[in-house]
This record gives sequence, C-alpha cells and structure tokens, in this order.
Amino acid sequence: MAIVTELLDAWPLADKIRVIPRREDLLLQPPPETPIKMWREYDLLQAVHFPNDYIPARFSPPKDVFCGDTLRLEWQQMNARQPFYHRNADVDEISLQVSGERTLMSELGSVELRPGDFSRIPVGVAHDNFGREEVHLLFYIIAPVTDVGQVTLRSEVKKEGPFPGWTKASPAAIEMMTECLGARGCDMAVSLADEEFLLDPSLAQNMSFAKPEEALLVQRAVTPAISGSQPQHPEWLYKSATVWIGNVNLDKTDGTVYHRHRCADAIQYQLEGSRTLVTQRGTIELHPGDYICIPKGCAYTNISKNQSQYVVILTSEVASVKAPYSKAASETTLEKVEAIRKEVAL
Repeated sequence: MAIVTELLDAWPLADKIRVIPRREDLLLQPPPETPIKMWREYDLLQAVHFPNDYIPARFSPPKDVFCGDTLRLEWQQMNARQPFYHRNADVDEISLQVSGERTLMSELGSVELRPGDFSRIPVGVAHDNFGREEVHLLFYIIAPVTDVGQVTLRSEVKKEGPFPGWTKASPAAIEMMTECLGARGCDMAVSLADEEFLLDPSLAQNMSFAKPEEALLVQRAVTPAISGSQPQHPEWLYKSATVWIGNVNLDKTDGTVYHRHRCADAIQYQLEGSRTLVTQRGTIELHPGDYICIPKGCAYTNISKNQSQYVVILTSEVASVKAPYSKAASETTLEKVEAIRKEVAL
C-alpha cells in the first residue's frame, strides 16, 4: 500500500498549503456508482500543441492558445518586424522567448532576447518586435503584474538604433492601442508616430516633463532542478491578483508528491524534455510544444525520467482553450503509475 503526500494550496489567492497523507490507490480510484447520481462525470484531460521551432512562413498574427477575462496566452513565430507599434490599455504584456532571437524595442529602451528569457512590457508602453527565425509566447494579464524572479538584464535606449541595420520608419511608424487583452479587433485608436521619438522620448526638445527612470526587465529561471520525491513547487517569476507565472525544472522525479490547487486552474506549457503527467483525470506524456490545463481541484504529479522543464500559469479565472486538441490522456491506474516509476529507478 503506497502512501503519498498531497499538497493542497490556495494559490494565487493565498500562500497557505495544507499537507495531506494519501493512499495512492484510493486517490487515483473513482468511487463506485451509486443509485442516485451525486457527482459529475469528468472527461479525461486533453493537450494542445504548437511547434517550439520556427517553420518558414509568411508573417501572420499570433495564434490564441488559452483566453479568459484576465489572461490571454498566444503563440507567435516571426522572421521580420511586426507591422506596427503596439500599446496596451489594460494589460501588462509578458513574453517568453522559446527559440531563435528577438529584439524587443520600446519607449523604455531595447533589449535582445534569447531562449529562456522572460520579459514584461508595462501597461501603456509602446513596443515593437524584430524576430529572426524565432518563436515566443505572449501572456496578456490584467495590470498590474509584479516581477518576483531573478532579473538578469535591463533594456537600454540605443542612440544608434535598436538593432544593426535599423532605419527610421518613413514617413512615420504605425501605432495601435488596444483593449480587451490585446486581442484582434480590440483596437481603440490607430495613428502615425515618429519612430525616433517612440524609441527615445528625450529627442523631443519641447518635453516639459522628466523621462521616468524605467526599463524593461528580463528574468530567467535559476532554481536547480527538482529530483526524487521533492515537492514540485514552481519558481515564481510574475504575480498579479489573479495570475501567477512560474517555471519548473525536473530531473528524475518519482511523482510521490501530488499537488492540488483549490482556487486556480494550472495551465502548463512543456518547454524542454518530456514528462509523464499523472492526474485524477488521466495520464499523459508531454513533449516540447505541448500545452495542457489541469482544472482546479484536480490532484496531479509529474514523473520524469530525465531533465524536463515546463512553465506553469495559475489562473483563478477560467481561461478557455482556443486551439484544437492534439492528443488525450488515458485512464490513470496505480499499475500504470508504478510501472512508469520503475523506469525512473533503473
């Protein structure tokens, strides 16, 4: 009879965690049918997939992955600049560089992003991107969002331009302001703007106010990999009132500590390596480019045979899937879980 540990949390609304001992066979086993229907039936979890590597194609708008009232998650690939400068009216815009290189240019300076870099554009700040055969994720979160991770880089105003070969847009750049989490069709105003002034407001000689000492901050996950039977807590990077974003590094984990979020759904994105996600709603193998949402109240754990890295987005508000499913979980059984654990122990 295997005894495991469950950690029941109230994230992102509170930090308190309750520790519960469990018989694993009972935790994973649904109750027998009763004469009177007293609970709902739960579907097996399903996953969505977008490639982590650039695939040659003409520029196209980002693809929605999940979307709700306080969070929108997009996948984007680029090998050019975007067609306009963008300014959000309601959200902080966070990005994760998945592959390739990208120049992020803004009123707060420019910065070069490499795989693994997270950045946050504060609400109201105009910005543009220049991608080189790259893929990145975008997280639009109702402002304000706080940086809580390890800052590794700051943007700078570059007098020679944001990247080698840059030339000022002529006769002017296009600037778009949007609401409703930056979604298509949510533009509030579109106009022309002097690109040099956007990238370096100090060039405007008639400014009667001081330029704020702000910069775009870049963060990277730095916590060592979790192994064995350690709790699989994320390294948190961003926190808002309703959404937390973190990173989890695993290396040969046996999955004997289960996690359950009573106040939030857990959207997970597999960045590197693979892992087996074991839940009360099925077991599924996740590979780079896979996305899945674990509903609040559903206990889960991860078994990893080798190094594995994924991003977790906890949201207390529902964010529905917007992309077609690519695969589904299979029913979880104790026998299946024990067999996977034996492979880790080899």
